[in-house]
Amino acid sequence: MQSGPLYLIGPSGNPNFGDEFIAAAWLKYLAEVRPDADVWLDCPQPGLAQVLFDGLHPRLHVTNTLWRLVHETADLPLEDAAETIRARVTGLGSPSYDLGLLKLREAESLHLIGGGFINENWSHHAGLVLAMRAVHGITGARLIATGQGLMPELTSAPAEMPLFRDFAHAAARDEAGARAYGISQELDDAFLGVTAEMARSTAEPGLYVCIQSDTADPERFGTAVELARAAVEKAAGEGTNAYYVEAIPGADRVAYEQLADLIPEERFLPFLHIWAHGLPLSEQQTWVTSRFHFHLLAASAGARGLAVGMKKGYYDVKHESLTSLGSGWSLALDGDDPGIPADRGALRDELPGHVARKRAEAAHIYPPAASHPKAPPSGSARLLSAVFGAARRTRTRHQAG
Repeated sequence: MQSGPLYLIGPSGNPNFGDEFIAAAWLKYLAEVRPDADVWLDCPQPGLAQVLFDGLHPRLHVTNTLWRLVHETADLPLEDAAETIRARVTGLGSPSYDLGLLKLREAESLHLIGGGFINENWSHHAGLVLAMRAVHGITGARLIATGQGLMPELTSAPAEMPLFRDFAHAAARDEAGARAYGISQELDDAFLGVTAEMARSTAEPGLYVCIQSDTADPERFGTAVELARAAVEKAAGEGTNAYYVEAIPGADRVAYEQLADLIPEERFLPFLHIWAHGLPLSEQQTWVTSRFHFHLLAASAGARGLAVGMKKGYYDVKHESLTSLGSGWSLALDGDDPGIPADRGALRDELPGHVARKRAEAAHIYPPAASHPKAPPSGSARLLSAVFGAARRTRTRHQAG
């Protein structure tokens, strides 16, 4: 196995609190165990990601090589996209891609970090996995996937299945995804950072609300807002303040505008605030939210809540993965309103064991730095040197003549 940069691939930079939280958790972990390694993050929005993650790892670099390749082939049938992606990765020949693709060939490992972005909702994202495998075929770099949300299962999958063939480690965060793809089931990657997040800020007691307008079945949004309104009105009748928390700027503001007569602007917590100061978490809270990672983090802190399903086959699987861990939250998946439970679940009490399990998975993937000496010049670095050297020699001959 070659030594070289650690290459992470994830959907960062939108911003989306859950996706950014996972990337930040891995960067902080790698700063702890591999501070001297070069770490590359390949994501859709590298400019904003560079700002979001500034200072989290001392040798962080951000690019969008693979995401740009996948987005530029998104309109093709998956089989055609797969052929184009493999040809570009293995054959080079494109000035707008080659430097980034050569950097991939230096990598010690390619790590698809967690989130629910490779499934039938965004089937073209499977191209990320195919590109990883193409690089592995050239260099033998370790392939890793953690905390994947793979449901609903791809129906237009490329021919070379199973999708995670050649991976040294591949794990889904729920039983359905693990079973569908024949990989292991582990915890969501957010468990790598949950303890630190709980210590970042304090939370006022109250009801905390977040209802998304994106990635939702059309009939679910209005129903979810009415469910949230009923909870806020009930809280107000009991003398309890309600707060609105934004995970995705804009997408989560839509529901707030419909609840602004009940929740004043000073109790609207924008993404920028929670990213800079921490998500307010406390066992004194109750929640009504459709956001999966708010469910995960709040339940881990001991908050009681109601998780609202917004897209069948996707969000119901996500939220059920947390109730199976003992979040204790009620689920409103079909327009029903089961209410907020009176007692908290077991997740808070069992959290230390979950965090230890996630860190053990991370330690298995990234052994201590002592076993990773500084890499010699890589094959791609030598190739670049040869290319530029040849160009210099050509210029010298022309000048001499």
